[in-house]
Amino acid sequence: MSAITTDLAEELSTVRRPGDFFTFGTAEILAPRLEVDGVGVIALPLLAVQAAELVAVAERAPYGRGADTLIDTDVRRTWQISAGRVHIGGKHWAATLAAVLARVAEGLGVGEPIAAELYKLLVYDQGSFFVSHRDTEKVPGMFATLVFALPSVSTGGELVIRHKDREARLDLKCEEPSEAAFAAFYADCVHEVLPVTSGCRLTMVFNLLRKGKGPKPEPPSYAAEQARVTALLGAWAGAKRGGDEDAPEKLIYPLEHAYTLAELGFDKLKGADAAAANVLAAAAPAAGCDLHLALVSIEESGTAEYADGYGSRRSRWSSDDEFEAGEVCDRDATLSEWRRPDGTPAALGALPLEAEELCPPDAFDDVEPDEQEFHEATGNEGASFERAYRRAALVLWPRDRFLAVLNQAGRPATLPYLRDLTERWVADAEDRNSAVWHEAHELAGHMLSTWPAPEWWLDDTEGPSEIAQTLALLTRLEDSERIRAFLETVIAGGRHARRDNEAALGALQMFGPDETAALLERIVAANALNSLEACGDLLARAVVAFPNGKVSLRGAARALVDALPGDPAHAEPRASWQQRAPGVKSSFVVDLITALEAVDETLAGGAASHVLAWPKTYGLDAVLVPALRQLAGVEAIKRGAAVQLLRRVCVDHLRARVVQPLEAPKDWRRTSKLGCRCADCTELADFLTDSVRRTWMFKAAEVARGHLEQTIRNARCDLDVTTDRRGRPYSLVCTKNQASYDRRAKQRSQDVADLEQFEES
Repeated sequence: MSAITTDLAEELSTVRRPGDFFTFGTAEILAPRLEVDGVGVIALPLLAVQAAELVAVAERAPYGRGADTLIDTDVRRTWQISAGRVHIGGKHWAATLAAVLARVAEGLGVGEPIAAELYKLLVYDQGSFFVSHRDTEKVPGMFATLVFALPSVSTGGELVIRHKDREARLDLKCEEPSEAAFAAFYADCVHEVLPVTSGCRLTMVFNLLRKGKGPKPEPPSYAAEQARVTALLGAWAGAKRGGDEDAPEKLIYPLEHAYTLAELGFDKLKGADAAAANVLAAAAPAAGCDLHLALVSIEESGTAEYADGYGSRRSRWSSDDEFEAGEVCDRDATLSEWRRPDGTPAALGALPLEAEELCPPDAFDDVEPDEQEFHEATGNEGASFERAYRRAALVLWPRDRFLAVLNQAGRPATLPYLRDLTERWVADAEDRNSAVWHEAHELAGHMLSTWPAPEWWLDDTEGPSEIAQTLALLTRLEDSERIRAFLETVIAGGRHARRDNEAALGALQMFGPDETAALLERIVAANALNSLEACGDLLARAVVAFPNGKVSLRGAARALVDALPGDPAHAEPRASWQQRAPGVKSSFVVDLITALEAVDETLAGGAASHVLAWPKTYGLDAVLVPALRQLAGVEAIKRGAAVQLLRRVCVDHLRARVVQPLEAPKDWRRTSKLGCRCADCTELADFLTDSVRRTWMFKAAEVARGHLEQTIRNARCDLDVTTDRRGRPYSLVCTKNQASYDRRAKQRSQDVADLEQFEES
């Protein structure tokens, strides 16, 4: 376990005083009664006509320079109305202001009561601004300024606040009429108001005063803690950059308070959580790290035990208090709902949470779950539990390790990101020295390093697989290094499916003839045992993709022929995940012979002899005859020795069957070769051999009827079966048909057509 997780948690635990040099937010308000001398009651949101009336009774706002008070619209362009001419009240105003002051005190880290004194009403019309300046102490006890933006329609006019080497840019616009935006900052902070680009903004400016005696509040300072945290994070980032595998990929610091999704934001953190976030917000960039706020979700399930050990006497109405959680069997831990310090969205999706990334490592050991449910023991299953934890957490990672962190979320996250990088690189027509290309190259390397091991079966459904999608993107990026590694380790590592072939052949175009031939041989040799059809399709496509002997395909062809299955009864034992699906499809034989005829006629002839030698694997009717229908129609190969050998055997097989007599049954006697000799099945056999009876009713319990139906299906008896539900027990009604004859007649028709085609070939 890396010491960084313990050291960082210990350092942040010493940062207890919350607050920052500024705070801001929004507050729901019931419209206060605002009255201005010379104008009257002001409607909110502010109307354009009343904005003009306010400007008419206002005066240009001055600014201070030393002991002088000056008016210069190049420095400050806005309108002001003195506090004595402004009257604000209403039933709910006092409560609204008190709630805002409580949030301001917490945000600024002030532990004592504070008061707000209206200083001025400011009207910022289009083009209004105020350059960088500091507020002076206007009244005794003033330590900060509160700006309260009343509901109005405007754009621009952001408030920029600076303190030491930090800067905050706040937009006090509120689109919702029932909300007002506010910001407060210490008086010694440099701040400015950027130009209002449209509309008009109406703000009340308050002096914030301490109510008690003592020193004036100052912005919290964590310079020493920030320096130590910066050093910790810098050492960690350097270790990851140097390839330290023991160092965690990211750091996760769970917060103390509970936050809903609506409250999940840096500006809404409380108490010590806000203090820790402020320290990290300053330390992370200095150490080359990214900081986010996220929601930790942990879901666990496992075995449960009765609290007093007398589970056998419990009723099904037992309460959760009577259980204790036992061993955890399944656990899923993720991070989601990402927030950046500046409030902008971060579309990162769900990332896994690893135990070694928690700060401290035992952060969740004594935490009560948010949800917990116990389940009674039933049947052969014992009592069990399910529980869930939800906590907000601060999450860090080295900025230059972002792609490695993203890769933890797997291909659902990395593939779209790689696709976006590829599109950007192609659209900008950049070369492989560009930052975007190198970012895509790095991400592909991370994806390759964590590509999962082969499944026991391969999903060969329609549509491009993740392998195919990745190869296609790497081909567009012309990243031959990653393509080569991907083909060698992923596809030649036993993860090859038919739907990957087009992308694989497109990627192989990046290489010279010799390397392409070697890669194809490796892919086929590694996968033919478990993905026979996919390899046959790959070889057939390769013949088309590399015509006229441009690439030697003999090595791949030889590997495919060497892997051809023979007698299934003597197949070599394999691991469970290696078991090939039973049977061989006719499409594979088509691909095999088509490709081999183009590559090496001797190999084609040998393959044809092999498939004919094992009729249980390559059935004449199920595989070879359907395959020959397609092969006999291909002009380029139908005269080849392999096709002709298949043709001769298939023609002999069909002729032998066509000369057999075919006659419809003359009575109701039917074949009675059954696989069971119980009393009920013996009675069924007697019915089948009866030349007179067409229908038989078997009245019996459900189990006996089910057994008889299974016997009929297994023997493919010429019977239609229904259930007569009149009376008890029900009856199975068996009616003879001529299904066997119909099947033979259909087969005869197909045999004649096939013979006609094959004899013309």
